[in-house]
Amino acid sequence: MLILISAGPTREPVDAVRFLSNRSTGKMGYALARAAVEAGHRVILVSGPVALPPVEGAETIRVETAAEMSAAVKDRFPACDAAIMAAAVADYRPKHPVVNKLKKQEGGMMLELERTEDILAALGKTKRPGQILAGFAAETDDVESNALRKLQRKNLDFIAANDVSKPGCGFAADTNSITVYASDGRRIPLPFGAKIEVARQILNIITGEAK
Repeated sequence: MLILISAGPTREPVDAVRFLSNRSTGKMGYALARAAVEAGHRVILVSGPVALPPVEGAETIRVETAAEMSAAVKDRFPACDAAIMAAAVADYRPKHPVVNKLKKQEGGMMLELERTEDILAALGKTKRPGQILAGFAAETDDVESNALRKLQRKNLDFIAANDVSKPGCGFAADTNSITVYASDGRRIPLPFGAKIEVARQILNIITGEAK
């Protein structure tokens, strides 16, 4: 299979030296890419800014902003058999980024934000019959209900949900505990473990190779 995977955060510029981002390190997405290469799949990895070694055997496209990630993903999605969107894409970006460095001033500062594109929802609208689309739901409360709404609203085949407020399950951890929800109603809890082991199990579920 040709599998498209997104990983890491995006950075949305405020000015020449500052940006808005999130706590994603890309570890889960990179683990998925490694697991897919191990399993013999062809892998395209679209990666936001991370401090991780490259995934050998994967074609890696490096991006920075949500707009760049959207362009890279949407360009490659039509040719793929499956896509696993594990990136933590910024939901908002500064509406008027400044080319130069903003200088400190007295008092506060108002920063106007605008929505970025919902990449996963856009892919769900263009998904062809037989193409597999999976997303992630990193939640801090109402994990199952939030994940199921996202699964349905974005026309996904699978969603991997986790509670990032739990110890060992956050963005920078090397471990994770995931529950996979499928569009056919299945609920598949995966045991707490190293992200590479969790990634292998997620991949087996998505590709239909789970025992």
